Amino acid sequence: MNLIFIMIDSLRQDHVSIYNKGNPVFDGIPACKTPNLDKFAKESVIFENVYPCGLPTIPVRCELMTGEFSLPYRPWEPLTHLDKTIAEILRAYEYTCGFITDTYHYRAPNMNFHRYFNCYRWIRGQEYDPFFSSKSKRDINQYVNDNYNEQWKKRINQFLANTDNFKKEEDWFSAQVVKESIEWLKLNRKQKNVFLWIDSFDPHEPWDPPKKFDKYTKKNYKGKRLIMPLGDDVSNWATKEEIDYIRGLYAGEVESVDYWMGFLFKTLEEEGYYDDSLIVVTADHGHPLADHGKFLKGDKRLYSELLHVPFFIRFPKGKYGGKKIDAIIQFPDVLPTILDVMGLSNETIAMHGKSFLPTIKGIKKEHRKCAIIGYYNSQHRCIRDKEWSYIEREEGMPDELYNLKNDPKEKNNLIDKNKKEAIRLASLFGNYFRQKPHKPKGTQETFEMATGEVD
Repeated sequence: MNLIFIMIDSLRQDHVSIYNKGNPVFDGIPACKTPNLDKFAKESVIFENVYPCGLPTIPVRCELMTGEFSLPYRPWEPLTHLDKTIAEILRAYEYTCGFITDTYHYRAPNMNFHRYFNCYRWIRGQEYDPFFSSKSKRDINQYVNDNYNEQWKKRINQFLANTDNFKKEEDWFSAQVVKESIEWLKLNRKQKNVFLWIDSFDPHEPWDPPKKFDKYTKKNYKGKRLIMPLGDDVSNWATKEEIDYIRGLYAGEVESVDYWMGFLFKTLEEEGYYDDSLIVVTADHGHPLADHGKFLKGDKRLYSELLHVPFFIRFPKGKYGGKKIDAIIQFPDVLPTILDVMGLSNETIAMHGKSFLPTIKGIKKEHRKCAIIGYYNSQHRCIRDKEWSYIEREEGMPDELYNLKNDPKEKNNLIDKNKKEAIRLASLFGNYFRQKPHKPKGTQETFEMATGEVD
């Protein structure tokens, strides 16, 4: 059995139309359309509640490639010689392993994520990748408003310089990733077994979709093309029109990625990979679009817009296609499941994650009681099950509790009304998963008693 793993960075679950069902996420902005991902999903097992554990980019990929939890152990850091990865495991079974990506964090010195791959291809120029040292030919002032400082201007200039020569749709990054992947898949079709890890950095910011896909922004918008939002409270730097415009750019970026994924899926079908391959499609995390007042990722933004990801597994010949699973699953569980499906469960015994193949087969309905998510160097943690999401905050901030069924956008903090639910969720993980011991605290404990000794 071949394995194709497709990572789409920063893709919100609610921007994939098989999940949003045509319902807009934001007022005044049409629902994002992803027809190619939808078609693929209908032939796959569709998962509702798959979550990362350690955030962001690199800790997530560490979990997916090793089957190990990153959150309590490690920050953003290279793989070590002790880490046993999926490529190393499959190489031992005579798999030809390929790695194609424009995610430039992999390429940083000594990161080692490409270790044990027979072939790896870096596509240069994403975000702040120092691909060009010259200044952009474009006017930076057309991409910022008066609230951007010189540091942000420098960052945006790097991206603009990297992409100054983009003229055709095929020049954009998602197109390059797909074209390289298609070439690899065709050239290696006659290998005994293949494993290809495809890692698309888009729709990660900056959001600068080709004109064809820039259809979610308002035509009468007269402001600057803010392809890279600031991470501060939006009330301090952006107007309502600018916020909507940025959200529209993100949706356009998503649709452009979906468009090129269509060519990839077509190749997988035409070359016969649909018949003999396990194909996984997911995102590392979503992306805040000022749903709670701020753009960009961050340790204090542990809401569904960051945590909820699309997740599909297509079995050979579409077995189990269309099945939906709402069991709680975390990323360390993914590699053990893949290896279980491939008949290599003996390789998973020492992994932290556990196979959810019994859930796919219908032998078990549930997998985990809840998920825990956070950043290694932060006290903030989110613990959630299917009904409740509890966010542990650092000292000086009240904790948060949301009922995901009644309040899916997490606007009504119920920590003072339903503290028992917070206590229940907090008790499911020991302090090992935290920076330090934590007791659930509401508004009173945080503010009214902050100057007193309560223990």
